[in-house]
Amino acid sequence: MAFGTRIQFDSVRELDASSISGTYSSLGTPTQDNTRIIILTNSTGQDVYISFDGNNDHLRMASNSFKLLDFSSNKIRDDGLFLSSGVQIFVKFVSTTTVSGTVWVEVIYAEGGK
Repeated sequence: MAFGTRIQFDSVRELDASSISGTYSSLGTPTQDNTRIIILTNSTGQDVYISFDGNNDHLRMASNSFKLLDFSSNKIRDDGLFLSSGVQIFVKFVSTTTVSGTVWVEVIYAEGGK
């Protein structure tokens, strides 16, 4: 039985270091569908915190690093673990020292399937 599940890429969400501070800033728009894979990249010279609610520090990312979160890339459309649609991702610096660079997130969904 073929499920016909395809990946769907969402637009890159990015924020320049000059727009990041010691308080949470929105990193683009909320997710549009149930997210299977998220790639977070921090090209700044500072560690950052990532939050999925804008209040709590959920992930810490080292400077000049990335995190790949693969929730359910090998599952059919409605099966497996997902990040819900409508989730806003936030970012803030661990320290308030000014640096250059960018923080961005790439989001991958599933389309089709049963």
